Amino acid sequence: MSYSTADSFRPVTLDDVRGAQKMLSGVARVTAMEGSRHLSQTVGAPVHLKCENLQRTGSFKLRGAYVRIAGLLPEERAAGVVAASAGNHAQGVALASALLGVRSTVFMPKGAPLPKVSATRDYGAEVRLHGQVVDETLAAAQEYAAETGAVFIHPFDHPDIIAGQGTVGLEILEQCPEARTILVGIGGGGLAAGIAVAVKSLRPEVRVVGVQAAGAAAYPPSLAAGRPVSVENPATMADGIKVGRPGDVPFGIVGELVDEVRTVSEDELSAALLLCLERAKLVVEPAGASPVAALLSAPGAFEGPVVAVLSGGNVDPVLMERVLRHGMAAQGRYLAVRLRLTDRPGALATLLGVLSVVDANVLDVSHVRTDPRLGLTEAEVELHLETKGPAHCAEVGQALREAGYTVIG
Repeated sequence: MSYSTADSFRPVTLDDVRGAQKMLSGVARVTAMEGSRHLSQTVGAPVHLKCENLQRTGSFKLRGAYVRIAGLLPEERAAGVVAASAGNHAQGVALASALLGVRSTVFMPKGAPLPKVSATRDYGAEVRLHGQVVDETLAAAQEYAAETGAVFIHPFDHPDIIAGQGTVGLEILEQCPEARTILVGIGGGGLAAGIAVAVKSLRPEVRVVGVQAAGAAAYPPSLAAGRPVSVENPATMADGIKVGRPGDVPFGIVGELVDEVRTVSEDELSAALLLCLERAKLVVEPAGASPVAALLSAPGAFEGPVVAVLSGGNVDPVLMERVLRHGMAAQGRYLAVRLRLTDRPGALATLLGVLSVVDANVLDVSHVRTDPRLGLTEAEVELHLETKGPAHCAEVGQALREAGYTVIG
């Protein structure tokens, strides 16, 4: 399976996806399909999690990258390949190239998380750090391809990539033939397009629903306009779907075959990631948790059985800590408050005593006594508290006010 630049817009068919599945046999894992009792109760119908976070390299990206590189002509393989990515695509290209004996160069932003940079190198790629944002990195990779003759491996905008990602759809129908709705995150659109080709060809009655982060949702305006349009300055913690413009090839497929595209907020993404960790015991990155976020935001909107595709699990530990705190705060389980008190011996101990009475667990205390904003006898305290939900947060605030403290924020 190989396409030249001239036929890069050739339609992706079920035969292409089935051919990709044969090609990936023994290379990509048939990832687990796990039931979720908690989500099933929330939705009121069976919910299953397609665990691409447990795929080799930690995401579905290996599938498309391997199919694309395996389809290159001998002289193209000899020239090597180049890619640009902040993480998942980088690792997929690196491993696929190593398995196929092809030299790979991967451009990554200078601020890319160190674990992802290290993993890409460990898979065998030469990593070049360039630019502060992915657009700059992408331009550098394309310039490198023009100068060296290396084949540029796009993360989503090529039929081979889409066919490879579509094998996830074939596995879903094999593992959960009774599925009625499939939820999948959308960035550029390669995974959603591939799944839609596979599923709609075999089970046209199954709804395929794409999920985007609200701060990087290029598909809704693009579908409304009938052509790919760009979103300026996309912003979301879900870097795996942080794409400012849909790919030309997947856009046509998504517009024709995907039934609906929904958006989710950052709070909903955080809550979904926390749920996957606590209830499903699965490490999932924010982009991979986006289908779960859609379920949590509108649990009655989907006919079951529902399959949520957890597209990846490559989350930087620093980001994980921030997201977990964000998710806990969104659920009322983490509370940060600032207040002022009289600067005298025992004042802090008295404050902590008030919190102890209402059973708020103090995680961190910051005590400022010298600041131009403070009066001569004032001190400012910032507290990070572990709480038990919105009602408990309200109880903590009420107890502080009744004790005479002025809560600033």
